Order: sequence, then structure tokens, then C-alpha cells
Amino acid sequence: MTTLPEAYPAAKVSWVKHPTRSADADNKPVSELVAKILADVKARGDVAVREYSAKFDKSDLQVFEVTQGERLAAVAALDAQTREDTEFAIANVRRFAEAQLATILPLDIEPLPGVFMGHRVIPIDRVGCYVPGGRFPLLSAPIMTIVPAKVAGVLDVIACLPPNAHNAMIAGCHLSGADRIFRIGGAQAIAAMAFGTETVPAVMKIMGPGNAFVNEAKRQVFGPVGIDQLAGPSEIYILADATGDAEMIATDLLAQAEHDVRTRVGLITTHRPLAEAVMAEVVSQLATLSTAYVAAPAWRDYGEIAVCEDEAAMIAYSDFIAAEHLQVHTADPHGMAAKLRNYGSLFIGELASVVYSDKCSGTNHTLPTMAAGRYTGGLWVGAYVKIATHQWLSPQGVQAVAPPSARQAASEGLEGHRRAAQLRLDRMQVR
Repeated sequence: MTTLPEAYPAAKVSWVKHPTRSADADNKPVSELVAKILADVKARGDVAVREYSAKFDKSDLQVFEVTQGERLAAVAALDAQTREDTEFAIANVRRFAEAQLATILPLDIEPLPGVFMGHRVIPIDRVGCYVPGGRFPLLSAPIMTIVPAKVAGVLDVIACLPPNAHNAMIAGCHLSGADRIFRIGGAQAIAAMAFGTETVPAVMKIMGPGNAFVNEAKRQVFGPVGIDQLAGPSEIYILADATGDAEMIATDLLAQAEHDVRTRVGLITTHRPLAEAVMAEVVSQLATLSTAYVAAPAWRDYGEIAVCEDEAAMIAYSDFIAAEHLQVHTADPHGMAAKLRNYGSLFIGELASVVYSDKCSGTNHTLPTMAAGRYTGGLWVGAYVKIATHQWLSPQGVQAVAPPSARQAASEGLEGHRRAAQLRLDRMQVR
């Protein structure tokens, strides 16, 4: 019998370090402000976008769209190595997305004689890709949302990024294949893409991570437009047994912790000496880490080291957490990986660092957080297509399905349904 992760065996888990804060912060002030921004942009379009850009981004741009000349200039300004590395990442993400797309096939079957059905794989007409600014220019961010869209066959890819974003981010949008690029950030960018303005076209689905305001805006516009997912602060957890390397584990935890002061980082292990060694190693490395001003608060507030009595308890607790990034550092990492069910993306063996996926190896770094890995995976090429079903019937098919359809409708008291089911059968019998 499969044990579901609604809970874990608490008696078999203890903590060397427990998080001191919950990542579920009070969102009411953010929610209220975002609702106002959305309503303003919907009503007043570019004028409202310009006002909020000035207020929040200190931007006085009168024209939001990046011209073709500006795009080419941003690409030309890249140093040769950054250009080469960016194109390397684009090629890897494209290659993986193409392989994924090849698994999504159209379908046509005849499950009953004369009843034909199937589905088509239809790219979304227009998507919006939000490219976050943040503390650092994340050069991989546009690649992860734009490249899969182009591979999927999306007709029109709109990219929005904060006005103060590094020019290398504009270059990344261009090289990834964005059809149009706008210097608009925050909730006002989500509003512009969701509702459309005089200059920004309305999109059908919005992709990409962002800060709390972007995330809340995506939540509020969902319905009229689609979204990829709601992403919280970044997360990394590592599963390790006695073979774990304390220095490597600490290094990987801090690599993710430098993303944001609210990053969740954790070690789940069956070996208490390793837990204590990692605790000491994190403290030691923070002393020399240039980004400790971000990583140290994240570790202090959200860092976790859990010690489990046995492997089964470690697996159960990991599936309960459902971490965004999950690394496996055990004696048999592939065997352990096969037993895990809930995660955003899995990194099997100590050579597979999250950093590689974050930057350029090819799997997408836009992943579910806050336990959403229990029910969904990360962003992939399939998020940019619709699986739309169809059917058609021959007279033989009508003879097979009309009688039970009519009887079922009659038993439900739906006379209109019954008549629609029966009409074709009656006409066929007359003929």
C-alpha cells in the first residue's frame, strides 16, 4: 500500500536546525495594492503603466517597447564569452524542449466501430514572458520562458522586464526569440499583458517568476488569461546518508540561499554526524561568501536540517516537503531517486548541482514551490500548447452511442439532451 504524504512520521524526525520563520507571509497589503494596480492599468492603459513605472522603478520612459536597433545594440554589447555562454544555454534548453515536444503527439483512434476521436496539439497564439530583474541580472531567466515558447510554435512571444534591467537581459530576450520586448516591470507588466494597453498586446497566457507583487498579480488575473504557476521563494533540499560530503552540501545550500532572503534551504539526512558537520560548514562558508548579506538571513530564518531515523522516514519527509529543487546525495542515488514522488526537479548524485540547471544544462529552472510539487511539475514545452480533442461519427457510430446517451439523458430528466441524442438515430431509421 502506498503511503501518501499528507503527513510524515514525526516521531522519526528530529531537527539540528529548524526554520524560525514561515514562508507564508501575510499577503494582504500586497494583495490590495496589486488589485489597485490591475484595475488602474485595465482602465487607463499606458498612462497608468507609466505612472506605476515612475513610482516603483523610477522610470521616465515614454516609449516602453525596445526597438530592433536597441535589441541589436544590446547583443553587440555582450562580451564574447557571455554571448557564447548565452547561446550555449539557449541551445541546451532548445534541445531539451524539442525532445519533450516530440513526446506530445496528435491522436486519432476508433474506440468503437464508427466512433472516431482524438486530439490535436495546438500552440497558444500569444504568450507573455515575465523576465525578473532582482538583485542580480539572471541571464538564464529569459531563456527558460522564451525558448520553449518558440519551440512549441507560439505565434507571438511578448517579453516584459523591469526598465532598469541590465542590457544583457534584453540581449537574452532577443537571442531567445522574443517577438516584442517591453521595458515594464512588476504588477503593472502583468496587468499590461493580461488586459492589453495601447502599446502592449493582450496575451493568452503569462509565464515566468517574479517577486511577491508579480506573483500576486498573476494570481489575480488568472481566469481571463492562463498562468504557468504561482512561484514562491526559491527552495533547495538535499537528501543525504552517511556518504554525504558536508562541504559540498553546504556549498549547494548557500548557492541557492543567495537568491533571496526568503529562500528555503534544507538538509534531510539519516546521519546525525553529517547534519552537525553541515551546520558547522554553513557557518564557516558564510564568513567568506560575498553574498552573505542575502544568504545569511535566508539560512537564519528558513534554513533547516532534519535527521530521520531511517530511509523510509527520510523519503516520507521529503515527499511531504515537495521541494522545488531536490538533490540526492546517497550511496545509491538512482535507487533513492526511483522512490521519490514529490519534487519540482530532481538532481541525482552529487555531481548534479542545481546551479547547472539554473544556468544552462537544459532542464527548465521555473519550478513549483511551497509544496506545489505534490501536484505539478515545472515549466515545460507542454505549457505552451493546448491538447484539444475532437470526434466524428459514422452512422454505425450513432447506432452504438445514441441509445445509451438518450437513456442516460432521460434518467437525468434532461429532455433536450435526450432529443438531441435521439434525433440523428430517428432520421437514420427513417432513411
